[in-house]
Amino acid sequence: KPILGNVYQQIRNSGGSNAYRSAPHPFTKFQIIGADIMGGLMWWWILWHIWHEPLFLLGEFPYPNPRKWTNEELGIPPDDAD
Repeated sequence: KPILGNVYQQIRNSGGSNAYRSAPHPFTKFQIIGADIMGGLMWWWILWHIWHEPLFLLGEFPYPNPRKWTNEELGIPPDDAD
């Protein structure tokens, strides 16, 4: 659009102001409540599945008893080895 005679001003369609070297615009109440709801749903989902399907994290097989392991399995050399 012309400002003075033949001098034109550039039209910038950046979609709003920037936040370079300044504080960002504050979140709206809708965004804060929405983030809290989504975070609550995420933790509900995680804790629900940990409670109802613990084998997903712990594994399907029983943990072996380490007292039954031999020195050879643990990589410990025999007592008479130099």
